Amino acid sequence: MFNRNKSSVLNHRKKNRSKIIKTIIQMVIIVSVCALLLFALVDFKKYEELDKTQWTNQNGFIALSYFGIDRTGTPKRISKKEIDKQLKALHSQGYQTISQQDIIDFYAKGKALPEKALFLSFEDGRNDSSIFVHPSLKKYNYKATFLSYANKMGNGDGKFLQPKEMLEMVKGGFWELGTNGYRLTYINTFDDEGNYIGVRDENQLKNKEHIEYYNHYLMDFIRDENMVPIENRNEMEKRIKEDYKLMKDVYTEKLGFVPEVYMIMHANALYGGVNQLISNANDEQIKATFNIHFNLEGNAYNGKDGNLINLTRVQPAPYWYTNHLLMKIQKDTAEKMEFVLGDEKRAKMWRNIDGVAEFMDNRIVLTSPPAKEGRLYLLNSADYEDIKMMASLSGNIVGRQSIYLRYDEKKNTFVRVVLENNKVIVEEKPLGKGVRQLGTYKLSEVEQNIEDIAFDKATVYTHEQTMAGARTPESEYQINSKQTRDFEIVVQGNKLSANTDGDYLFADLEIDSSLTKGGIGLGASYHKQNKKDDIYDGVFDDIVVKSIEDNGDEKVLSSNTLDGFQKVGGTLKKAFNNATNWVIDTF
Repeated sequence: MFNRNKSSVLNHRKKNRSKIIKTIIQMVIIVSVCALLLFALVDFKKYEELDKTQWTNQNGFIALSYFGIDRTGTPKRISKKEIDKQLKALHSQGYQTISQQDIIDFYAKGKALPEKALFLSFEDGRNDSSIFVHPSLKKYNYKATFLSYANKMGNGDGKFLQPKEMLEMVKGGFWELGTNGYRLTYINTFDDEGNYIGVRDENQLKNKEHIEYYNHYLMDFIRDENMVPIENRNEMEKRIKEDYKLMKDVYTEKLGFVPEVYMIMHANALYGGVNQLISNANDEQIKATFNIHFNLEGNAYNGKDGNLINLTRVQPAPYWYTNHLLMKIQKDTAEKMEFVLGDEKRAKMWRNIDGVAEFMDNRIVLTSPPAKEGRLYLLNSADYEDIKMMASLSGNIVGRQSIYLRYDEKKNTFVRVVLENNKVIVEEKPLGKGVRQLGTYKLSEVEQNIEDIAFDKATVYTHEQTMAGARTPESEYQINSKQTRDFEIVVQGNKLSANTDGDYLFADLEIDSSLTKGGIGLGASYHKQNKKDDIYDGVFDDIVVKSIEDNGDEKVLSSNTLDGFQKVGGTLKKAFNNATNWVIDTF
């Protein structure tokens, strides 16, 4: 009896100690997070004005506009670490940020810009954008425009910055204000079964994964379930004019002024993409209200022949790595960029054939050239014969990531395992012959988080399209969807076997007898489903290549994994990030 009581007391004390330790850890994290937020919000440093007398650029500038920043990143918002890397890469290449007035003066007065001019902005008005990017602006002495929706002001939604905070934010000189309009509202909405949903605010849309057709509030007549307008021209013009009036009234009351910069939702629609009456109604209000309008998206460069009310910008996706952004700028400006390499020691193990690669610990990010395949080759692998290769492929589902085996670059021969749109394809190319498919396998379905779904198909459509309903198989996945797949591939003799996530895909596929040996390669290229972006980041983690000896033993030939101490550090960092995210979400 005494022993049982004693054991119970000891267990009780142990549990209490565990609770105390957990409480202390949580308190430390809370204090740390509060300190970080305080440091980000309190400005001790002011923006240093640039010496404009040295500016000589009469050609143009690039414009980048981010949707939002998150501490660790989400499919819809870039991480604070990655935005800092991207801004650092631009800063190191001489890019200087320009103000709204600099743009006006460039087009209206012919004033010069810095040699490499960047207009930087952050859309949607979320407070995490200001908190997490502000330290980077101070670090690089960058100026940015913060855009908001007028109807988010004073609505009690803590995710969005409020007028008092905005006015305080601009005092340091690092920020200017702009607007995305009065509201983010969808009209003429249908699901993928052809059911009419009508008009909905963004936060009222349920079952987002089933929304197939829609348009933005200012981009069309409001229509019924047969796509017939339920308002006449006068009613449409009155509705659009009222929306601009509501926006102006809110900003005038809350800020004391209406911002000069406007980025309409959605881009690329006005002046050719929508009904001319809709375009005219918006154009009248835009010209009467704003000095600068970024109407276009998809090209970063604005030249000297640009139009102040029809400027263009690029909205970097959260899944873009730094080299992806640099590759896009290089494409749009035709100016040579200096790409990020990362770990030079690990990079020396590989030779770049096309595209660019960044080496980050156990990760290789291979960025393709526009509309082409990026390719890497493992040095000293030309004589590999019977091998086992393991790797985790973590790039976006919509895209093409390839592993090359028995690869001879000069002869252009290989065996290739491809992961494309959640399907595994095995191909071979013997000497003097075309690529031949050996097998395909559709992987298990991917669960897509409803909150991560990105709407990017707003347009004017026909009643027949809405009734057709469901997506085609090619567009089954959102372009921002990710899924890590762990591969193990064995090539032995003239046979290939492969499994992923522990499930066998192929067993003893016969390959051409001429493909007896060769090197290891990686490939990355975009998929035509992504109509907005022909650059792709293939992501390869924990690559290990082993030889298979005659006696069945395996010998490591190449490894890009983390060692013991690095693994422990990575695990602790992940645990801390998870705990911090929990604190932010909870408190």
